[in-house]
Amino acid sequence: MSTKKKIILGVTGGIAAYKSADLCSKLTAEGYDVHVIMTFSAQKLMTERCFQTLSRNPVICSLWDVPEWKPEHIELSANAHLLVVAPCTANFIGKFTHGIADDALTTTALAFAGTVLLAPAMNTRMWNATAVQENCRILRDRGVGFIGPETGRLACGDDGTGRMSEVSTIISTIKNLLPPR
Repeated sequence: MSTKKKIILGVTGGIAAYKSADLCSKLTAEGYDVHVIMTFSAQKLMTERCFQTLSRNPVICSLWDVPEWKPEHIELSANAHLLVVAPCTANFIGKFTHGIADDALTTTALAFAGTVLLAPAMNTRMWNATAVQENCRILRDRGVGFIGPETGRLACGDDGTGRMSEVSTIISTIKNLLPPR
């Protein structure tokens, strides 16, 4: 039986999804058992095969493509130690806040009873939107942790708050919460 700590890495459809591949690779190298769940939008930016190769585990992209009878998202949510969503879009934040479970990641997140860390990544105007800030407040009140966002140059060319935290910052936070073994 493996003594590795199991992490669910949720990847949403933000352009920072490319950083999630590095995060997945480095967490696996640190000795974590990483299981990736990709949203439909994330699949438009990154490939399932990339994360499967880096994590050495099957990647969940849909609730409907399961090889066995058991609901994988429920099984995974019951046995994982940590859920990290990076990048975490305004869309995911809104769905998670209001209990909308319409894909594999939101369904897993709602079923997960452990520690949740979100690494937001979006345009500054989106990050500062009243609805997003209110949703973040609600999630913080529920005990959900946030890593970032950071301030700097954004993918769209703007400068401001909304950059996903650096992979090293996310890993450091994870290691403080959950040593690899």
